[in-house]
Amino acid sequence: MIEMARIIAASQNKDKIKEIEAITRKFGMDVVPRDDAGVPKVEIEEDGETFEENSYKKAYEVMKLCGETTIADDSGLMVDYIDGAPGVYSARFSGEDATYDSNNEKLLGLLEGVPYEQRTAKFVTVITLVYPDGETIVARGECPGHISEEKRGGKDGFGFGYDPVFIPEGFDKTFAELGTDIKNQVGHRGRALAELERLLECYQKNE
Repeated sequence: MIEMARIIAASQNKDKIKEIEAITRKFGMDVVPRDDAGVPKVEIEEDGETFEENSYKKAYEVMKLCGETTIADDSGLMVDYIDGAPGVYSARFSGEDATYDSNNEKLLGLLEGVPYEQRTAKFVTVITLVYPDGETIVARGECPGHISEEKRGGKDGFGFGYDPVFIPEGFDKTFAELGTDIKNQVGHRGRALAELERLLECYQKNE
């Protein structure tokens, strides 16, 4: 039996870890949540100006604590009409006590009266893998689209994150209306994971 190499996940999100592991296992890498690996609990301030900076910082800080290969990600929504906001502040766009609903309401309020063709946006995910020797692999995935004029789909009309207000390119429904399967096929995280797989293939060939 081949022994799997261990990767420590900076995230505790089991769904994210499952998605990442579906890729890394092909390359002999087993993803372990940081708590399960016994990594000390520390608060990592996400103060970077880009998704790449935040993703790297989370992975690097956890790698320093455990001395093992670590993986982390950072995601968010960028809306062209408001200069790329909310960007790295997507989770707390409407304040420290932000909720999915309050974030969506703020975004829709800022775009009130803006015609559809000017409501362009994109979801972004950046996944960073940091090795103990400092080697780094960075995979970015983007999903372009538009912001709807109202929340559509999802439980009670809300849904997960900005999914109820984001219409991916090539569709006329929001992510919340389209559902998980379509989102995984065309979404930013799926594209970042595909890029991670490509980069890992190149990395292992060059070892």
